Amino acid sequence: MTLPIRWGDMDAMGHVNNTVYFRYLEIVRIEWMRAIGCEPDPRGEGPVIVNAFCNFHKQLEYPGDVLATLFVSDPGRSSFESWCTLSRSDDPDTLYASGGATTVWVNFPLQKSAPLPDHMRTLLT
Repeated sequence: MTLPIRWGDMDAMGHVNNTVYFRYLEIVRIEWMRAIGCEPDPRGEGPVIVNAFCNFHKQLEYPGDVLATLFVSDPGRSSFESWCTLSRSDDPDTLYASGGATTVWVNFPLQKSAPLPDHMRTLLT
């Protein structure tokens, strides 16, 4: 997925603010979930992020586009991992950041984890 670096993404140091990297990772993860029909249902079940991280390898700067690549792995009873790399579309071989998240499938009314649905497990293996 390609995301534009916006002027407002920069901080006083002239590079993309660290919080924006988490936003990029979130956008990619949410768009993947939407694409596979995994949108949360507040009256039913869906994914919840329980841990997120980002490693900053090189500064992203405006102008440009971020090239994000998402991977998923390690399906458990109710959880899975997602991993993402961020580079620039004009410098795709350089890793600018890498991050990920642990996602738990939750029954929202009960506020408890629930087994991954079969369709999710199939996609993750």
